[in-house]
Amino acid sequence: MRKFTNLLKKEVKELITFQLIVSLLFTIGLFYFIGNIVQSEVQKAGEKRDIHVFNLDDSQESKALLDGLSYAGFKINLLEGKDKAEAIEYAKNSNINLLIVIPEGFSEAASKFQFKEIEAYSFIRSFSMTSSANAAIVDQVISEINKLLSNNFLKTNFPDFNPEDIKNPIKSRDFVVIKDIMAEGSAAEVSNIVYSQSIFIPVILMMIIVFSSQMVLSAMAMEKQDKTLETLLTVPISRNQIVIAKMAASALVGLISAGIYMLGFRYYMGGFMGNIHESGQLNELMQKLGLQFTSCDYVVLGISIFLAILCALGLTIILGVMVEDLKSAQTMILPLIFLVMIPYIISLFSDINSLSLPVKVLIMLIPFSHPFIASQNILLGNYAVVFYGILYMLVVFIILIFICGRIFSTDRVLTMKLRFGRKER
Repeated sequence: MRKFTNLLKKEVKELITFQLIVSLLFTIGLFYFIGNIVQSEVQKAGEKRDIHVFNLDDSQESKALLDGLSYAGFKINLLEGKDKAEAIEYAKNSNINLLIVIPEGFSEAASKFQFKEIEAYSFIRSFSMTSSANAAIVDQVISEINKLLSNNFLKTNFPDFNPEDIKNPIKSRDFVVIKDIMAEGSAAEVSNIVYSQSIFIPVILMMIIVFSSQMVLSAMAMEKQDKTLETLLTVPISRNQIVIAKMAASALVGLISAGIYMLGFRYYMGGFMGNIHESGQLNELMQKLGLQFTSCDYVVLGISIFLAILCALGLTIILGVMVEDLKSAQTMILPLIFLVMIPYIISLFSDINSLSLPVKVLIMLIPFSHPFIASQNILLGNYAVVFYGILYMLVVFIILIFICGRIFSTDRVLTMKLRFGRKER
């Protein structure tokens, strides 16, 4: 046991390098920096919407219309000028993003329910998130104006009725049903929350697998290049223990790196979701539906993720046996990345259960697919699917350990090479 512990420490020391520490610190700093910038832009986009108005009508009706827009959440800035061309030129030179022109005779035409067109001028000065939000304000302004005018008309002609009841006579109550639980609420909001919570797992797991596998391949390439692998194989310790020590060290460093990546990615995603807070009503809906992780759920999810990492490392060691140097190690990771990307992309844009049976079976044969769908199945109470996935990954891991042990028990670990189109002379 002491020999194995010393071997494990040796493998960990080889993986935790100064370059690795600097890379992880730089990554979390970069995520934090980008997250703050994005959050600042999102906050700007969510502030009270600013519009400038050039009112050529200057009537009580048009002023009431502007008061209605202000009440709807728009900040009204009136422009003074002799004519429309002068107002447009002023807006163009004054860094104004949106100009609304109310034409002359607007109120008189409105009294006859014959409306004149309102002109909206959008000055695009960049293509940032804030610029996109400013461009969308035009539609919101016109929508609010239509709403105000139609409500005023309905109030005048049908004073005994609520304008909203006339325009929307049919009302609906939304209910969400999950398993045997039913609660009143919006299915779209529930789906968005669950998706935003589960989207982190495929992203983080893909990064962990790629990062940990790259570390293992690079370490094995250095051992072959520096001729230290031969020395390691002469140590009086089981070859299987050598394989397990390499995988355990890589998994440990991978989990540490994962924690740092998850922390940084949380800052990054917080920039996009910083202004999105679950209301008390929505939070109560999630509790009623049982869409919240328990401590046991986190343990099950953690086991699934950890087994996926171990399966990836087992495949990596098999690939690492055929690595000759650091240059070939960069190429050897491509098959593993391909296997990870298939379930990653599908889990982001599709439901695996909705795929045809042959495609679904093919996807489920890839060990990394199971953690990608584990979180949603746990929330839906489909624990059998999660446990079958854990059992399948455990079997795959044992098979990979056996294969690695057989390879390391012979001299093929030193002689195996992958040659593309090269002939022996």
